[in-house]
Amino acid sequence: MKIRSFELFQVPPRWLFLKIETDEGIAGWGEPVIEGRAHTVKACVEELMEYLIGKDPLRIEDHWSTLYRSGFYRGGPILMSAISGIDQALWDIKGKYFNTPIYQLLGGACRDSIKVYSWIGGDRPSDVGQAAKDVVEAGFTAVKMNGTEELQYIDSYEKIDQAVERIAAVREAVGQYIGIGVDFHGRVHKPMAKILAKELEQFRPMFIEEPVLAENNEALREIANHTTIPIATGERMFSRWDFKDLLSDGYADIIQPDLSHAGGITECKKIASMAEAYDVALAPHCPLGPIALASCLQLDATAHNAFIQEQSLGIHYNQGSDLLDYIKDKSVFEYEDGFVKIPQGPGLGIEVDEEQVRKQAVTSHNWRNPVWRHNDGSIAEW
Repeated sequence: MKIRSFELFQVPPRWLFLKIETDEGIAGWGEPVIEGRAHTVKACVEELMEYLIGKDPLRIEDHWSTLYRSGFYRGGPILMSAISGIDQALWDIKGKYFNTPIYQLLGGACRDSIKVYSWIGGDRPSDVGQAAKDVVEAGFTAVKMNGTEELQYIDSYEKIDQAVERIAAVREAVGQYIGIGVDFHGRVHKPMAKILAKELEQFRPMFIEEPVLAENNEALREIANHTTIPIATGERMFSRWDFKDLLSDGYADIIQPDLSHAGGITECKKIASMAEAYDVALAPHCPLGPIALASCLQLDATAHNAFIQEQSLGIHYNQGSDLLDYIKDKSVFEYEDGFVKIPQGPGLGIEVDEEQVRKQAVTSHNWRNPVWRHNDGSIAEW
């Protein structure tokens, strides 16, 4: 079996899909994208796929190593996202070739389902109390929200109080035992992160996410010493080498690699195993589409330290199209009592609605994240 051709589809709301076809009629799907940089990742996939045409798709480890190691410059969000989507598609082909879910090729499952959480609020969160109540009534047992708007390095306690009021409203709305993830989104710098983390302890969050940007991970030591809340990070880290120091330093409790950014299934399986050796939990980042989520679930099935999975159904970014719009059997992601079952179909376990993909690719998208500025005109972290 040889790789014959590939196609890329830029589809709303902000996703990029890859289809790789073989000479035996087996096709695999991947989701290589950086939110807001779909065109750039698309060009990178096209460059990398030049190497793969005519190759055996089953040699995934060799292809991954070649795509990563054959370039003098390596790593980073664009290259690793391109490799991620290719890797997902190759695993999809391999699972279909052997007529089995991918997790069976990774050693088999250690769980049948995994807990999921639902997003509430938006980039500038408001009325999150009612939103949290609504998703809990829909059956979710955990939610995640942005904690703050933009914050300066040193900012007013008014903004801290506003963030605390929002989390308090969520806790009051859902009761004591629903999980609440609070995403700092890298918007908070170390001085304010220490204050905010301490203030939030009373609400017993499930975790605080990206309390500082990944390039400032050394600050996690000081933040961890100021709070008992579990610290989650990793969505802007792109390989096992990026995670190496984070894990050895010991100040992260949960890692959140993104299977569309951090090297796909092949690399994230290795990252998950590294984390397990440090007694660190896994909660893959996935505010993306159905291919990315299916990839996450195949990994979750095999990772003992996976405890919860992000998913994008109803997320504020999904304008025009949503998670289930591009798959034929929408029940594959059916959430029950806050859990989703691991897909059992061959490969990724989903059947992509190619007709809908092609239709929506005509519309395409040019999604960009907001650009925020502080009152003094300086650029703010989004």
